[in-house]
Amino acid sequence: MTVWLVVSILLVVLSPLAWLRPSRAQSGRIALRAEARRIGLTMQLAKQEWPHWLAQEPPNPCAQYIRPRRGSRPACWSYWQKSPGLWVNQWQEPCEDPALLNHFEKLPDNVFKVEADKQMIALYWSEKGEATVLQNIDATLKALA
Repeated sequence: MTVWLVVSILLVVLSPLAWLRPSRAQSGRIALRAEARRIGLTMQLAKQEWPHWLAQEPPNPCAQYIRPRRGSRPACWSYWQKSPGLWVNQWQEPCEDPALLNHFEKLPDNVFKVEADKQMIALYWSEKGEATVLQNIDATLKALA
């Protein structure tokens, strides 16, 4: 009886430690973020106001992967992936730039938005996939920067 009492007390004392251990999904995101840092991408969680017409509801805050822009007068634009492979602007007009579409088709279906301003290019992603997906994202951001 005393042994069972001691084991029960130990389980009650040690059970909160199991809550501190990251889940598999969290461990996967941690690994992807470490790989992103290793290859030179900057990542942050950014709050966004997502359009109501997106097929898949993005998380808020969402993971934002960033690369600095080059050039003296880079073009500014923003495109959302309304459905897999369909990239639209804020007025839901399809992207017709063949150079951009060529890069966008290499991105996974769980990328929500790609935007470029004068200083940086940012990609909003659900962080689901392997490190090879991250390599494609990095190559796309480098090409578009």
